[in-house]
Amino acid sequence: MLDRDTRHALEMTPSPGDGDDGWLTSYLDVLTLLITLFVLLLSLTPPGGGEAADTAFMRSASAVSSLPLASLATGIQPRHSGIQPQFDGLDIPGVSVSQGSEGVTLRIDTSLLFPSGQAVLTARGQDVVESLIDVLTRFDGQISVEGHTDSVPIATARFPSNWELSSARAIAVVRHLERQGFNISRMRAVGYADTQPMEPNATAEGRAANRRVELLLRQQVEGE
Repeated sequence: MLDRDTRHALEMTPSPGDGDDGWLTSYLDVLTLLITLFVLLLSLTPPGGGEAADTAFMRSASAVSSLPLASLATGIQPRHSGIQPQFDGLDIPGVSVSQGSEGVTLRIDTSLLFPSGQAVLTARGQDVVESLIDVLTRFDGQISVEGHTDSVPIATARFPSNWELSSARAIAVVRHLERQGFNISRMRAVGYADTQPMEPNATAEGRAANRRVELLLRQQVEGE
């Protein structure tokens, strides 16, 4: 027979099923989040494998890692609030708009601007540049005009290398804006040659994508 104190101690001992299961719920939430992230990365990787697939996978991982955890858990990507209203919905043929860590980039394929191996704007190129004046006027930050080439070498009297060619093309855009009355005091022209490719230079498509002029619109940060 058990005395009264012993029976009382046994009655107060919790059974194995009476513990706090809150940790299990948190663990399952984290596991679900990781599975969702893995599936999303796989869906963003192009078929075929190889270097292009590896590059796309790394870009996808970088992009996804910057999203808030709540967005990953719900599968809803937040609306990008970085692009300023004057660029949202900008529709100019041959001009693409993207938001980066430094600001808004207006990207123009150089085939619309210059003949091959040259730095003189074509009539069509002049039209494309002039079509940007209105939106550039409404922007009050710093503007960097950046020339980029592919990796095919050039060696002419005027352009000994792609450094001279990319710089001359950036300058040509700035000078044309100036001739149209645009205030270039907030602008600079930079040539990067083939040092910042968007795509591998191994294919004609990749080289075409890398030949470009970009206008980086950087909002002045207070205190700079």
